[in-house]
Amino acid sequence: MNDDTASFGFQEVPRAEKAGRVRAVFSSVASKYDLMNDAMSGGMHRLWKDAAVAKLNPQPGELILDVAGGTGDIARRIKKLGDGAAKRRGLSPPEIHVIDINTEMLEAGRARGEDGLNWHEGDAENLPVEDKVADAYIISFGIRNCTNIDEVLAEAHRVLKPGGRFYCLEFSRLAIGGLEPIYDFYSFNAIPALGKLLANDPDSYKYLVESIRRFPDQERFLGMIRDAGFVRTAYRNMAGGVCALHWGWVV
Repeated sequence: MNDDTASFGFQEVPRAEKAGRVRAVFSSVASKYDLMNDAMSGGMHRLWKDAAVAKLNPQPGELILDVAGGTGDIARRIKKLGDGAAKRRGLSPPEIHVIDINTEMLEAGRARGEDGLNWHEGDAENLPVEDKVADAYIISFGIRNCTNIDEVLAEAHRVLKPGGRFYCLEFSRLAIGGLEPIYDFYSFNAIPALGKLLANDPDSYKYLVESIRRFPDQERFLGMIRDAGFVRTAYRNMAGGVCALHWGWVV
């Protein structure tokens, strides 16, 4: 890959085209996205998201950004946990903003009903957010679809206050040897077939699988987070490395 191209699954495409192609994928799958997540992960994504939000540990009065937040699956978990903490302490609940580049994904989220969340169309690489205002930032299963991961991390660092915390939940590399052939067979055969069955869109889910394989492994991504200026960085594998939760702090 050179500076003029970006990965789109296993393809190399002009860098300027990637965002549009990714937007088309998510426009296509928006109405079935949550159902497909259940089918693709056997419901495990719910446990991974619960663990990520527990680690974020939303506090009363905080301003929290759910970037590439899609249908608001993570944001609703944050709200439930944060509202509970605020009620117990008699304080104001956290203020939660869902930001996503795709209108159809946001509309699918809003269609799930009034929920007290704030919805915004915006690009993770150029957030419509002022400097140093957020207490916490989370991006869940979204950063691998961005054209410039370094720019996403730089934006996250920019919008977080000193003491702010960053979390990224993303598919990663298996940490258990010997399972790769089984995992690959499921990923490249079963998941596109489920996409065909449930959403009549095998190609979009083929891209999603390929994008996972192109994303940096746990240690390389950890280094990118450090290079963006975050400190106290670490990660935790989930399901043997099928996905990983990375985090870091701003000083």
